[in-house]
Amino acid sequence: MPVNSVQPKLIIHGGAGSSLKSKGGADRVRQSLYAVIETVYSLLVSGADAHTAVVLGCQLLEDDSCFNAGTGSVLQSDGQIRMSASLMDGKQQRFSGVINVSRTKNPIDLAQFLQTSHDRVLSDYGALELLRELQIPSYDPLTELRLQEWIQERRGNFSREMANVVAEREVLTEAGRGTIGVVVRDMHGRLAVGTSTGGKGFERIGRVSDSAMPAGNYAASNAAVSCTGIGEDIIDECLAARIVIRVTDGLSLQSAFEKSFREADQRNRDFGAIGIAETGAIAWGKTSQALLAAYHDGQAIGDTLEMDSGTQVAGIA
Repeated sequence: MPVNSVQPKLIIHGGAGSSLKSKGGADRVRQSLYAVIETVYSLLVSGADAHTAVVLGCQLLEDDSCFNAGTGSVLQSDGQIRMSASLMDGKQQRFSGVINVSRTKNPIDLAQFLQTSHDRVLSDYGALELLRELQIPSYDPLTELRLQEWIQERRGNFSREMANVVAEREVLTEAGRGTIGVVVRDMHGRLAVGTSTGGKGFERIGRVSDSAMPAGNYAASNAAVSCTGIGEDIIDECLAARIVIRVTDGLSLQSAFEKSFREADQRNRDFGAIGIAETGAIAWGKTSQALLAAYHDGQAIGDTLEMDSGTQVAGIA
């Protein structure tokens, strides 16, 4: 590595929700997550900045139809896909995002463009106009599996509160909360974070996710956090920003996670989060049964797929 550089660190997630049904299910998710880790980490060790690495990681996860973001996004109650995504640069402490955008392959690309815009968060109509302005080709992210999932739920008058977190029936049990997220520390010690989602699925038309808010996606110079789970619970806790602010106020990253998740557990929240500190510490936590996350600590790849059910916080110093 170059003189005065630090070891890059990386953690990503593909959602949180119910336990994996089988080893085969875990293997499918692990294969997808590890492929992204390997590609993005290779970019980081070649000298890429955190911002660039986060965007690539989000693009790769959005393109994997296994996850509920980009291709493979769930449908709202009216049968339409509305996606949200945001990006935050920790060095500049700058947030940008899009809310309920449709007909695009990678919502994170719009969030990236908006990093340098005077207007940094756009809703559906504004995001559509931006797509036209940038001449990004129209794209349908709908998959057959998500369509059939919606049709089946429509027959039951949308009795379920949300769709499966992973778009494979054999992977997860009924309940799930789907989002993808990427957190990076680059060779210069800079942090960035991106989060993208298709929403809960079957929700009221126009419902807004936490993924395009600082509650679910936040970074400063000393920590960055991406959340996944029940968006309303994440918003109520202002989880990502709360953890980062606690690190800013002097707590270690893991202590900030532990305090925040202990409080959330008392309020019966249902979510997960991943984060990296400026020091290189990596942490993750969940109140849900499973957190679909993987990381590269500078030495090796690991994951959170075998964590026991219930509230847990863990990390690597």
